[in-house]
Amino acid sequence: MSDVKRQPTAVDAGAILARVRAQRPRVHCLMNTVVQKFTADGITVVGGIPSMTSSRDEIADFVAKADALTINLGTLDAERRAVIRIAVDIANASGKPWIMDPVHCDYSPGRLEFARELISLGPTIVRGNRAEMSVICDTRASLRIQTGPVDELADGERRVSIRNGHPWMAQVTGTGCLSGGIIAAFMAVEPDALTAAACALSVTGSAAEIAATHAQGPGTFEPAFLDALASLDEHELNQRARIEA
Repeated sequence: MSDVKRQPTAVDAGAILARVRAQRPRVHCLMNTVVQKFTADGITVVGGIPSMTSSRDEIADFVAKADALTINLGTLDAERRAVIRIAVDIANASGKPWIMDPVHCDYSPGRLEFARELISLGPTIVRGNRAEMSVICDTRASLRIQTGPVDELADGERRVSIRNGHPWMAQVTGTGCLSGGIIAAFMAVEPDALTAAACALSVTGSAAEIAATHAQGPGTFEPAFLDALASLDEHELNQRARIEA
């Protein structure tokens, strides 16, 4: 039997979304505090169960009960660094998948140092924009995602591009953070990280395209985006998802 991993497809996107809705995975989010509600709402409408606590007293219990973990460095302080370290230790010890978004690691040496510390602990996925990824050269992550007008994914064996989305996503704070949460939900039900991430990004991108047809601008785009995520189904994804090798 061949060990070559296959490329993800639009059919996979619909199938994994259906599994998320059936299995209701728990996703713990150590998230930019500016976008916690938006992220929680997005995970909920695709079928996941979010938890958001960053309490040092509770974090070990919450991560232990979660199926996947998403970490975002957006609003970072000493307490949050300590909590993130605990969360990663629990996730690694129990074999849970986790995604790390090194937000603004290109802005300050201290943030970059912490991002590299986390990467050395072996996240399943590191996801960042071009500027962030350019200052992180080596990574133990199984999968690297560079986001932009076209999302680029690579796991050492495969390279995949996601060509779904809309420019208004860049004008609504938190769409990237929310997509990280949805990737985590998809990883909880799909062991192939690249397939999970590619399909999750095609879901958020397709939802953005649908939302843009109903919105007048960024202000009305945000609720329309959540509505589109909630209503997406396998048939629509089969038609819309643009996952390219």
